[in-house]
Amino acid sequence: MVFIDANVPMYLVGTAHPNKVDAQRRLEALVSQRARLVTDAEVLTEILHRYTALERRGGIQPALDALLGVVDEVLPVDRESVERAKQLVLQYPTLPVRAAMHIATMQRHGIEQVLSFDAAFDRVPGLTRIR
Repeated sequence: MVFIDANVPMYLVGTAHPNKVDAQRRLEALVSQRARLVTDAEVLTEILHRYTALERRGGIQPALDALLGVVDEVLPVDRESVERAKQLVLQYPTLPVRAAMHIATMQRHGIEQVLSFDAAFDRVPGLTRIR
């Protein structure tokens, strides 16, 4: 099972960027391998937040479509996930809260791989970031 981070669909639908082709290539490889792809509700929220903050609301739907078109499941973020994220940010002081939320959800569901361009995932042992 592979967790898909918010930056992947945003690179896919965004303007020219060095990570755009890499995002497409990596995601296509996972799909062709028939990997089970998941994300969490916080990733959807991140997409909303980022495009709203950039005043690019027109990017919201294409990014959500790109993500929801490939994932098999959107995992919930609940109190247990938040409690685990709290432990992670206390244990790893440089770990961003959003990454901690995703990692907490991943750990709760036994997910060890993440497709992301965010090096923050490298700070927590036991996870493999697909690069």
